[in-house]
Amino acid sequence: MGMTNEQELINALRDPKSCRQAFATVVSEYSERLYWQIRKMVLVHEDADDILQDTFIKAWTNIDNFRGDSKLSTWLYRIAINESITFLNKKRKQNNVSMDDDDTFLLNTLESDTYFDGDEAQLLLQKAILSLPEKQRLVFQMKYFKELKYEEMSDILGTSVGALKASYHHATKKIEKFLSEPR
Repeated sequence: MGMTNEQELINALRDPKSCRQAFATVVSEYSERLYWQIRKMVLVHEDADDILQDTFIKAWTNIDNFRGDSKLSTWLYRIAINESITFLNKKRKQNNVSMDDDDTFLLNTLESDTYFDGDEAQLLLQKAILSLPEKQRLVFQMKYFKELKYEEMSDILGTSVGALKASYHHATKKIEKFLSEPR
């Protein structure tokens, strides 16, 4: 979506006469990208679907606070990621997992997810990703699976490009190590 489009969309969102229509456009434009970002984090389709709904509700409720000093997509990603992190923290509580433990408990939910059609290799990669600290995991998921540029990630996460590159590098190394260990 071109910048002019985005600017027009933002203007339309600000106008009470056109905001509903404009928001419908936002939903159809961004649903799929946001869904997959969320899904990478929470793994299960139903959960991702719920969080996507919550993301749009939150965006709609807070649209007046959107200043336009960042891109609309950046703002939406930020909401989606925060909603996902909130969800994961709830899940950890339910599973008595501390922030520092790895989140392999998510694998159990993944394995029972009817939408997951991955093979052993996919499952192993997920396991490797879930063994990363959350921040590294997030950076890895955004960079590895998505076409997000470091600059965009930096805006979304409020972290410098240098720090993100370092995180991604560490994450990749850890995952390689994990995957090369004899099973």
